Amino acid sequence: MAGITQDWEPVVIRKKAPTSAARKDEKAVNAARRAGAEIETVRKSQGGTNKAASSGTSLNTRKLDEDTENLTHEKVPTELKKAIMQARMDKKLTQAQLAQIINEKPQIIQEYESGKAIPNQQIISKLERALGAKLRGKK
Repeated sequence: MAGITQDWEPVVIRKKAPTSAARKDEKAVNAARRAGAEIETVRKSQGGTNKAASSGTSLNTRKLDEDTENLTHEKVPTELKKAIMQARMDKKLTQAQLAQIINEKPQIIQEYESGKAIPNQQIISKLERALGAKLRGKK
């Protein structure tokens, strides 16, 4: 065992250099002030503001402002409301019973009969089959 020797070299472990964000944080700046180092502060021209919001009206905003078209959903026409109600009454069905027959919620029938629903051709065709009446006009 006398011939075995260990050759150890010193290993030096160092911390990484601070990143630019770490150099700018308050602790680092105060430490540099205490050490007497020269510190330069530069204020950003748009710092802390939302540039997009402060740039005035953009092209898209102007287009939206100039758009006078009234965009609303299509509602159930009065003729269809009356036709659904009349056909349901003729069959002596309640809204809930009709809804159950066509596998929809009772609220759907209420919306169609009050005119608040957005017309859906699938539901209208289900109503036509269940009520045995033609609800849609000639299209």
